[in-house]
Amino acid sequence: MIATSAASEQDDLRATARAFFAKHSDEPAVRSVMMSTDGYDPDLWRLMADQLGLQALLIPSVYGGADFRFVDVQVVVEEMGRALVCAPYLSSAVLVVHALLASGDADRCAELLPGIADGTRIAALAFTDASGCWEATTGEVHAHHGRHGWTLRGRRRFVLDGAVADRILVAAITPAGPSLFAVDNAAAGFRATPLATIDMTRRQADLTFEDADAFLIGQAGAADGYLGRAFDAGLAALAAEQVGGARRVLEMSVEYAKIRHQFGRPIGSFQAIKHKCADMLMQVECAATAAHAVGEAIDENSAETTTLASLAKAYCSQAYCGVAAENIQVHGGIGFTWEHAAHLYFRRAKCSQVLFGNATFHRQRLLKELGL
Repeated sequence: MIATSAASEQDDLRATARAFFAKHSDEPAVRSVMMSTDGYDPDLWRLMADQLGLQALLIPSVYGGADFRFVDVQVVVEEMGRALVCAPYLSSAVLVVHALLASGDADRCAELLPGIADGTRIAALAFTDASGCWEATTGEVHAHHGRHGWTLRGRRRFVLDGAVADRILVAAITPAGPSLFAVDNAAAGFRATPLATIDMTRRQADLTFEDADAFLIGQAGAADGYLGRAFDAGLAALAAEQVGGARRVLEMSVEYAKIRHQFGRPIGSFQAIKHKCADMLMQVECAATAAHAVGEAIDENSAETTTLASLAKAYCSQAYCGVAAENIQVHGGIGFTWEHAAHLYFRRAKCSQVLFGNATFHRQRLLKELGL
């Protein structure tokens, strides 16, 4: 397991993660896993937990975790984005962990977090409606309290890793307001339907609840606060992942520009390609700055976290899509083929652009936070 890292040790952390994913998640492995039924490799998931303890990074030690800072976790997630790792990390180890910790429900944390930390449990967070709105207040799922406890009825859409999760955290409407519940994937009345997505390296599912048994997490009516914390963490992690992917496609462009010859010299010697690569570098570095800023805000529990999270998501999405598209242009005709890795990164970039809300959604959220 990786030891808790200080800022000065982030280079070692990055090198360890990069070497691990280069060995276990190279392009052939990614292509194989993304075509599988579940969309992730259980053996890799187990190695991530057993050898590096990655699923435990954000979890407090009292629940079997490693007590890492969020900026350290962003280093790991960036390397996962670089390697296009197919794993339910964002859903289980980031979104669910932050929602549980924000709830302050010690009993539920003690029940769920140790299994997430050691990789034996996969969890997902369900709070999206049919329109793709990432807000807890939408009323597509309702909770009812009877003699035998809570039950849920309704539907949640576009749930990350919803078809492979052992436990689902679901936002549902109660008389007290939006509340958060836990549902077991084996519960009667629960059904997960995998979705076909453009990015085959990241799976989503529609979840249906027909009087499915559920357990309340935290206080009834308080889900907005829990999910707000989880949402900001998810945005910060996704921004770091986008930086990792963007940095890798920039490297691919530079590498290809050095070896591809036209008119007797490398295409990298042409001014048009030089300027293109320089613009790509600027976008990547600005995106990295934005992602790091929100990570620091989360660690400092800053009042500006939500503002920075939406800013980072809007900018990093634009940067990744732009750099991924330019990478295809640098590679020419071969970059448009399914057999080339540029195609995989472009698909990840486009799907990440709308995941958790597009740039327009986050600019509006940013303005709302600023009171404008």
